[in-house]
Amino acid sequence: MNCSRRRFLQNSALFTLGTGLACGRTQSPWNGFRYAMCNESMQGMAWEEQCRLVAEAGFSGIEIAPFTLVKEGVEELTPVLRRDMVRTMRDHGLSCTGLHWLLVAPPAGLHCTADDAAVRRRTWDYVHRLIDFCSDLGGPVMVFGSPKQRSAGDAGISVAEAVQRLTEGLSGCAEHAGKNRVKILLEPLDRSQTDVVNTLAQALEVVNAIQHPAIQTMFDFHNTPDETEPLEVLVKMYYPYIHHVHVQEMNGKHLGTGNAAKDFVAAFQTLKDLRYNQWVSLEVFDFTPGAKTIAEESMRVLRQLESSLS
Repeated sequence: MNCSRRRFLQNSALFTLGTGLACGRTQSPWNGFRYAMCNESMQGMAWEEQCRLVAEAGFSGIEIAPFTLVKEGVEELTPVLRRDMVRTMRDHGLSCTGLHWLLVAPPAGLHCTADDAAVRRRTWDYVHRLIDFCSDLGGPVMVFGSPKQRSAGDAGISVAEAVQRLTEGLSGCAEHAGKNRVKILLEPLDRSQTDVVNTLAQALEVVNAIQHPAIQTMFDFHNTPDETEPLEVLVKMYYPYIHHVHVQEMNGKHLGTGNAAKDFVAAFQTLKDLRYNQWVSLEVFDFTPGAKTIAEESMRVLRQLESSLS
C-alpha cells in the first residue's frame, strides 16, 4: 500500500471516530470551556502577582513554562515552595493546567535528539524531574514542544533518526508520567520552527508507536501551517487524542489583534459539539503589550467566540 493511500485510510478512520464520539457525547453535560493563560508574558513578576493578574482577567487556570521560574533548573523549587505555589493558585481560584516549553534554558544545553548520548540522557532525566514538578502542582499535562531542542538539523542527524530518538525518549517517560497522573502531549510544530513532527498525523504516528495512555497530543491553532485540512476538520479528526488546546492569533499575538474572533468560530463550535472539557490555554509570543492587556483583551475575544456558538 503506498503512503498516500495509507494516509487517506488513516485520516478516514480518524474522521469517522471523531464523528462517532461527537454523536456519542451529545447527551452528556457540558459546562463551557475552561480557559487558562500561559505565564511567559509575566516572567519576572512574583508568583502571587501572576496568579492575581490571571484570575482578575477571568481565567481559571495558569499554565507554566518552567524556565520562567528558575535560574538553573526546576530542582530549585523545593517541596515547600511547590506547596506554596499550589496554595497561592487556590487562593486565587486557579488550577495549574500543566507545563509547556519544557526544554528551554535554563537549564542550558538540553536536546532530546542530540547525537551525544550523554546530552540525550541528561535531557530525558530532566523531563522526569519535570513530571514530578507538574504532578506536585496538580498539573494534568506537559506540552512537549521545544522545537530547537528536538530538531534533527540542530543535532546533525536525519529526521527519521530524530523521530526515533524522540519516540524512545517519550516511551521511557511514559510509565513515570502515568504513575503521576500526568500526560505528556507531543505538540506538532510547523516547519518554520522544527523539522521533527510538523503535523497532527506525524504526532499520532509517534503516539501510536508508543501505545501508552500517558503519551498523547494536543491542538495549537498557531501551529497548523503545514496541515491541509481546515481547523474544525482537524479538531474532529484527531479529537480522541487531543488533551489540551493552545489558542492565539495565527501570527502568535494575543487574541483581538487579528481575525481569530471570526476565523476560529467553526473550530470552537466543533470543540463544543464534541463536549470538549479540558483546558483551552492562551499562549502568545509577543509580550510587548504587557501581560494585563494580553490577558484582558484575549479574554474578551474568548467570551465573544463562546457567545457566538450555537
